[in-house]
Amino acid sequence: MGNWERQLEIKKVTKEKEKISRETLGKYFYDLSKLSFGAMVLGVVVPWFSERNNTEYLILFIIGILATTSLAFFGYKIIKK
Repeated sequence: MGNWERQLEIKKVTKEKEKISRETLGKYFYDLSKLSFGAMVLGVVVPWFSERNNTEYLILFIIGILATTSLAFFGYKIIKK
């Protein structure tokens, strides 16, 4: 095997490692998005309807939606890069 083939093989392996790393990091941000949705959005819905003072829960709900969408978008951008 010549020097050219070794360089191509090294380049191919490096590219594959970068792809796996991006996919893993993207999946991590998707998982953070799911956790954010579960904790801040679904966790706020029940107390929001059961209590009278809704302003704090509304703020937490909006922050949860923003965190969920931004983390999911960030994970999408990483994977598609």
